[in-house]
Amino acid sequence: MTYSISLLDKSPIADGATAKDALQFTVQLAKRAETLGFKRFWIAEHHGSPGLASSAPEIVVSHVLAHTSRIRVGSGGVMLQHYSPFKVAETFKVLAALGPGRVDLGVGKAPGGLPFTTRALQWRHDKANRADFETQLALLNAFLDWGVDEEHPLAGAIALPIPPESAERILLGGSPDSAALAARHGWQFCYAGHFNGDEANIERSLQTYRDATGRAPLLALYAVAAPTDEEARQLVGPLRIFRLQLATGQCVNLGTAEAATEFARQTGASDYRIDERRPHVIKGSADEVRRQLDALSERYGIEEFVIDSPLQSYPERLRSVELLGSTIAPVRARPSLPNLTN
Repeated sequence: MTYSISLLDKSPIADGATAKDALQFTVQLAKRAETLGFKRFWIAEHHGSPGLASSAPEIVVSHVLAHTSRIRVGSGGVMLQHYSPFKVAETFKVLAALGPGRVDLGVGKAPGGLPFTTRALQWRHDKANRADFETQLALLNAFLDWGVDEEHPLAGAIALPIPPESAERILLGGSPDSAALAARHGWQFCYAGHFNGDEANIERSLQTYRDATGRAPLLALYAVAAPTDEEARQLVGPLRIFRLQLATGQCVNLGTAEAATEFARQTGASDYRIDERRPHVIKGSADEVRRQLDALSERYGIEEFVIDSPLQSYPERLRSVELLGSTIAPVRARPSLPNLTN
């Protein structure tokens, strides 16, 4: 089975670097990904994370579009709970007009940050009109088209401009419920396997979407390629995910134990548990990573993977992407890259 490979980037700020460096590297990485034949380049949305520079992915999307010519570019994803669906529709219609046929609108259900940043983002929300995620998604879907039904209080509002080709609509999620939601609204579905690698859950979620739509979902994964299998294992060896479980039943995956503790503190919780886990990472030489992707494609019927690199070092991340790219298409002339190796 053949499949394409895409990239998700969080614009991590490496030790000794700045947000400017991180965003500059994101643009250079997107340009290199285009040269190597990757299908999409997505920018994640994170708030209140000092180590990440991607709090406004729509701005980065616009900049990447201006510096590339073929690769699809989009969000992975917009955290819709914070925003007016109408405004998100306007933003991505403008982007789709700037880059016709190249823009993806990925939408996520999570807050993308700690409680304090979520509170700040939602400070002016009218609680009387606060809608659940599915209602927000339905509004966004309507505004991406020609607006809501005539009986709706927002009838008559049209998000402009109208681009030559609409942004592709992709729901990011990690459960059969999210897969079913994507199917109900006619959206593509990308399973977040880098956050929830439980095989049974992956299979149920992907099958739910496939049964409902007859379409193949996307699968997002952590993956690291290195010159040898041993070096790849060494690179991912220190990586951990800290799963915070609150007494309310809410579960959140965070990058450090300190972040998990701070999340609990900001919610006011005193009853919680933090479990340290190793993230599931596809790792090895380029050939080994390709072998594992081949197996996953065959097992789950995947036609497109979205690769997220958990590495912080710019040189190691770039090398990993280039090794992955070498399995897609012949490597062409390498463009000059900024010196961000400190």
